Amino acid sequence: MEPLELARSIAETLEDKKGEDILLLELKDIAPLSDYFVICSGSSDRTIGALMDAVVEETRVKFDRKPRQEGRPDEGWLLADYGSVVVHVFSTPQRDYYRLEDLWSDARVLLHMQ
Repeated sequence: MEPLELARSIAETLEDKKGEDILLLELKDIAPLSDYFVICSGSSDRTIGALMDAVVEETRVKFDRKPRQEGRPDEGWLLADYGSVVVHVFSTPQRDYYRLEDLWSDARVLLHMQ
Protein backbone atom coordinates (compact mmCIF):
# COMPACT_ATOMS: atom_id res chain seq x y z
CA MET A 1 0.00 0.00 0.00
CA GLU A 2 1.29 3.41 -1.00
CA PRO A 3 1.11 6.22 1.59
CA LEU A 4 -0.67 8.43 -0.95
CA GLU A 5 -3.36 5.77 -1.40
CA LEU A 6 -3.87 5.69 2.37
CA ALA A 7 -4.00 9.51 2.59
CA ARG A 8 -6.53 9.80 -0.25
CA SER A 9 -8.71 7.08 1.28
CA ILE A 10 -8.67 8.92 4.61
CA ALA A 11 -9.67 12.18 2.91
CA GLU A 12 -12.54 10.40 1.14
CA THR A 13 -13.71 8.87 4.43
CA LEU A 14 -13.69 12.31 6.06
CA GLU A 15 -15.67 13.75 3.16
CA ASP A 16 -18.21 10.90 3.33
CA LYS A 17 -18.70 11.57 7.04
CA LYS A 18 -19.26 15.32 6.48
CA GLY A 19 -15.84 16.58 7.53
CA GLU A 20 -15.28 20.23 6.70
CA ASP A 21 -12.45 21.99 4.85
CA ILE A 22 -10.45 18.80 4.16
CA LEU A 23 -6.87 19.36 3.08
CA LEU A 24 -4.27 16.83 1.90
CA LEU A 25 -0.70 18.14 2.05
CA GLU A 26 2.39 16.46 0.67
CA LEU A 27 5.36 16.96 3.01
CA LYS A 28 7.76 14.44 1.44
CA ASP A 29 10.49 16.86 0.44
CA ILE A 30 10.19 19.30 3.35
CA ALA A 31 9.65 17.29 6.54
CA PRO A 32 11.28 14.12 7.86
CA LEU A 33 8.36 13.26 10.14
CA SER A 34 5.69 12.31 7.59
CA ASP A 35 4.97 12.19 3.87
CA TYR A 36 1.38 13.46 4.08
CA PHE A 37 -0.90 15.41 6.42
CA VAL A 38 -4.67 15.13 6.17
CA ILE A 39 -6.31 18.05 7.96
CA CYS A 40 -10.04 18.34 8.60
CA SER A 41 -12.46 20.35 10.74
CA GLY A 42 -15.52 19.15 12.61
CA SER A 43 -18.39 21.28 13.85
CA SER A 44 -18.66 19.81 17.37
CA ASP A 45 -16.88 17.52 19.85
CA ARG A 46 -19.21 14.70 18.84
CA THR A 47 -18.49 15.26 15.13
CA ILE A 48 -14.73 15.39 15.71
CA GLY A 49 -14.88 12.06 17.54
CA ALA A 50 -17.10 10.48 14.89
CA LEU A 51 -14.82 11.64 12.07
CA MET A 52 -11.75 10.11 13.69
CA ASP A 53 -13.62 6.91 14.59
CA ALA A 54 -14.62 6.56 10.93
CA VAL A 55 -11.01 7.04 9.78
CA VAL A 56 -9.65 4.49 12.26
CA GLU A 57 -12.31 1.92 11.36
CA GLU A 58 -11.97 2.42 7.61
CA THR A 59 -8.17 2.11 7.65
CA ARG A 60 -8.40 -0.99 9.83
CA VAL A 61 -10.82 -2.66 7.44
CA LYS A 62 -9.28 -1.51 4.13
CA PHE A 63 -5.58 -1.48 4.97
CA ASP A 64 -5.23 -3.50 8.19
CA ARG A 65 -3.59 -0.46 9.80
CA LYS A 66 -3.98 0.88 13.30
CA PRO A 67 -2.68 4.36 14.16
CA ARG A 68 -1.11 5.83 17.23
CA GLN A 69 -3.76 8.26 18.50
CA GLU A 70 -3.64 11.39 20.61
CA GLY A 71 -6.08 14.02 21.84
CA ARG A 72 -9.68 14.12 22.92
CA PRO A 73 -12.69 15.54 21.12
CA ASP A 74 -13.42 17.99 23.96
CA GLU A 75 -9.89 19.39 23.51
CA GLY A 76 -10.73 20.19 19.90
CA TRP A 77 -7.92 18.21 18.28
CA LEU A 78 -7.54 14.53 17.50
CA LEU A 79 -4.48 13.07 15.81
CA ALA A 80 -3.95 9.67 14.18
CA ASP A 81 -0.38 8.82 13.23
CA TYR A 82 0.10 6.15 10.58
CA GLY A 83 3.80 6.95 10.16
CA SER A 84 3.86 8.21 6.60
CA VAL A 85 0.40 9.77 6.99
CA VAL A 86 -0.75 11.91 9.92
CA VAL A 87 -4.42 12.85 10.31
CA HIS A 88 -5.48 15.97 12.21
CA VAL A 89 -9.16 16.51 13.03
CA PHE A 90 -9.78 19.91 14.60
CA SER A 91 -12.56 22.04 15.96
CA THR A 92 -12.69 25.26 13.94
CA PRO A 93 -11.26 27.41 16.79
CA GLN A 94 -8.36 24.99 17.36
CA ARG A 95 -7.60 24.80 13.64
CA ASP A 96 -7.57 28.59 13.49
CA TYR A 97 -5.26 28.67 16.51
CA TYR A 98 -2.71 26.08 15.34
CA ARG A 99 -2.84 27.07 11.64
CA LEU A 100 -1.01 24.00 10.35
CA GLU A 101 -1.67 25.12 6.79
CA ASP A 102 0.39 28.25 7.46
CA LEU A 103 3.07 26.39 9.39
CA TRP A 104 3.51 23.98 6.47
CA SER A 105 2.90 26.56 3.73
CA ASP A 106 5.75 25.09 1.65
CA ALA A 107 3.86 21.79 1.41
CA ARG A 108 2.20 20.88 -1.85
CA VAL A 109 -1.62 20.89 -1.66
CA LEU A 110 -2.80 17.70 -3.32
CA LEU A 111 -6.46 17.98 -2.44
CA HIS A 112 -8.71 20.61 -0.90
CA MET A 113 -12.39 19.81 -0.31
CA GLN A 114 -14.43 22.60 1.20
